[in-house]
Amino acid sequence: MSEYKRSASSLDALNQWVLEVAQLAKPDRIHWCDGSDVENDALVAQMLADGTLIKLNERTHPDSYLHRSHPDDVARVEHLTFVCTSDRDDAGPNNHWMAPDQARQQMKSLFDGCMKGRTMYVVPYCMGPIDSPLSRCGVEITDSPYVVANMRIMTRMGAAALARIEREGSFVKGLHSTGELDPDRRFIMHFPEDLEIQSFGSGYGGNALLGKKCHALRIASHQARKEGWLDEHMLILGIENPKGETHYVAAAFPSACGKTNLAMLIPPEGYRKDGWKISTIGDDICWMRPGKDGRLYAINPEAGFFGVAPGTSEKSNPNALASIQQNTIFTNVAVTDDNQPWWEGLDKRVPVTDWKGNAYDASATHPAAHPNSRFTVSAKECPSYSPHAEDAQGVPISAIVFGGRRASLVPLVFEARDWTHGVLVGAAMGSETTAAATGAVGVMRRDPMAMKPFCGYNFADYFDHWLSFDKPGAKLPKIFHVNWFRKGEGGDFLWPGFGDNMRVLEWMLKRVDGAAGAVETPIGNLPDPVDINLDGVELTAEAREKLFGYDRAGWASEFEHIGEYLQEYGARMPDALNGEQTRITHELSIG
Repeated sequence: MSEYKRSASSLDALNQWVLEVAQLAKPDRIHWCDGSDVENDALVAQMLADGTLIKLNERTHPDSYLHRSHPDDVARVEHLTFVCTSDRDDAGPNNHWMAPDQARQQMKSLFDGCMKGRTMYVVPYCMGPIDSPLSRCGVEITDSPYVVANMRIMTRMGAAALARIEREGSFVKGLHSTGELDPDRRFIMHFPEDLEIQSFGSGYGGNALLGKKCHALRIASHQARKEGWLDEHMLILGIENPKGETHYVAAAFPSACGKTNLAMLIPPEGYRKDGWKISTIGDDICWMRPGKDGRLYAINPEAGFFGVAPGTSEKSNPNALASIQQNTIFTNVAVTDDNQPWWEGLDKRVPVTDWKGNAYDASATHPAAHPNSRFTVSAKECPSYSPHAEDAQGVPISAIVFGGRRASLVPLVFEARDWTHGVLVGAAMGSETTAAATGAVGVMRRDPMAMKPFCGYNFADYFDHWLSFDKPGAKLPKIFHVNWFRKGEGGDFLWPGFGDNMRVLEWMLKRVDGAAGAVETPIGNLPDPVDINLDGVELTAEAREKLFGYDRAGWASEFEHIGEYLQEYGARMPDALNGEQTRITHELSIG
């Protein structure tokens, strides 16, 4: 479709914006995406012809493709990602800031003529079930057919989304161009006050699929605060007990902490025999809103998984592996001699081609698949996918879980005393670095609610927004903290993890139902080992002590550091959170 205007039935604002972008970027053609199979087949054929996609083994991975990105374009670029608010303090110390006028001028010069010789795709999409009042729509303009194909998987994209935009009259504007893929000409700008995103110079996932981190977290977090809901970097899973009752849990983890594994958890055999079942609503993003009954109801705004491939295996996450056997786009993985996708941790085969397309052999010292290589697949391909992911009203959340990677100090699980304490638990969460990663062991990196790279405004205001949900009539979820990564003196993990994490989830739900005991401590309520089903789990005396106990002196030091961290946000930090930190610090000091 080559004309610069769509039919008169479309929104005037959308038409006008598309016209303005076309006049600036000067594409040869404009295509309005309808999300149809015919359109997708044509795009795939085009990308196969020009080498953007490579077809994989049709017998083992039907309708699946490999994409190799530019070697300098393989991950999110946080140092080039900006939040552009009128007031710098509104962006907060947790974000890189640029004045909106300066950012717009800078991006305008980059977009000027950048689509000459290219097709400009107009991609209307909906984040969340198409008919849900919790969902929000956007339009991404891009010159990348790879982006279009991924957005079709990750969002509800096409004609239905455009119809909703026409009904509602509002949408998030996302403008993207791969440019020349020059790292020195690469920026991602967010204008939350205008519900707008501009991204230039990258074709990689979170930088280019603007519905994902840019819209569904950075912009939506601003919308959520303004409209009275929570936008979180959380998985959502359903847990059905032998009585047929289902509880839904939302959980936030920083990277490398087992988030997708938990979202798709398979319970131990004994639990399965007893009738326990796990269902997956989402693995990455959660939008929660108070319902009329005072509970929080959640949707997964995404329609697919954009998962990290390395480490995904039959052992670590059989449901994830089963999800990506067909209809999948793989990015920057290696390839075997029979043209199957491969990555480190998958199995013992040796690939013949690495992620750059070069020959690979077993003696190579570099990984065959890029450590951040990805798969894009519809959530409906997952064996544990829940049809309730499409519920317009969302699913009721019984518990919120925070967790980090802590080799020391932090026990297996504890329950926050109340909502304010729970917000502090989330605000203080983080992970300890490892020698392999940084050269120093045990350096704490705080990542509040796992939102550090994604909160589109000042963290102090974000914590205050969380606290605002504790009001008369609210029936808020219980809040817990978990640590699957506690180590013993010998350096080994003390908890088996993976499917056995079901045992911890069971205790949480018993606490929700008032059916399990706990030991009250200054840091929260800890389970007595007798309250957790440990049948078949062999734990040493050291493991029991460290997984279910707490070190008062160590926690006193931890809370001093938490206080210092909160002070980094200055006067905007809520008094209630500072007061909670002070209260717990005092309790620890008098024990």
